[in-house]
Amino acid sequence: MEHPYRTMNRYMQKKYGQKIRKICIDGGFTCPNRDGTCGTGGCTFCGERGAGEQLDASRSIREQAETVLRKAAPDSAWIVYFQNFTNTYAPVPILKARYDAALIDDRIRVLDIGTRPDCINEEVAALLAEYAQKYEVWVELGLQTANDRTAAALNRGYDLACFSKAVEILHKYHLPVIVHMIIGLPHETAEDVRHTVDVINAHHVFGIKVHSLFVMKNTVLEQQYRNGDFTPISMNEYIERAIMTVTHLDPAVIIHRMTGNCLRDLLVAPDWIPQRDLILVTIDRRMQANGWTQGCFYQKGITI
Repeated sequence: MEHPYRTMNRYMQKKYGQKIRKICIDGGFTCPNRDGTCGTGGCTFCGERGAGEQLDASRSIREQAETVLRKAAPDSAWIVYFQNFTNTYAPVPILKARYDAALIDDRIRVLDIGTRPDCINEEVAALLAEYAQKYEVWVELGLQTANDRTAAALNRGYDLACFSKAVEILHKYHLPVIVHMIIGLPHETAEDVRHTVDVINAHHVFGIKVHSLFVMKNTVLEQQYRNGDFTPISMNEYIERAIMTVTHLDPAVIIHRMTGNCLRDLLVAPDWIPQRDLILVTIDRRMQANGWTQGCFYQKGITI
């Protein structure tokens, strides 16, 4: 079944003529709302290892890349994705050394950097633009929500204006931006989700990752869940809000993912999170049954 929206796989297949796989890298970074620069403890939903709990941080960056590439077919193609924590949070010489350590093979086509808006500046953007002479370079920004009140409750550590400034800098250097948004954040309504989509549209980004919020062990969100201060949305609510997101999203935006995922031994709630295939199939079938496609309700020119 073909998705009724623009997927990353379809985009890469059209551009490169083949499926492109991903090497996820732990670059050894931390985060400014963990080390005390703008806060401690990280975002309330974030685990002790950031977003890459499955990665082996004991190996060097080069070893992490080599382990995958050693077994890869000679004609394969790869994305190097610096995933854990904030991968522009260091002086530029350190950033360059760490990126270079992973870019060790001609089969690598894309350098993908996960980071925060408050860790983007002209110097970082200029460095990434240098890599764009050889690779496709993507910068992933964790917006999660356009609601500053929700963001403050999440301990995100920056406001919407900071996000806008980061996107402006990255666009100046012609660097494509992928935005992360989360559906199911505490106390957010469908209207809040719709507002976040409108904000993302107004920033003319390259791509989006849509995540479902889940509760991980040893997080502040787990404490809130155990105390009864947070109740996860149902799978059906998630599907409805995800469809609203897709149908109101600029049809030019590439959708890189439509669900969140968590290692089973770290997942506290909700119990439907591992049902990724069912979620995606249900989204597709409901959209197709209604004749909906990505952007069918998109309103061009909305300002924020």
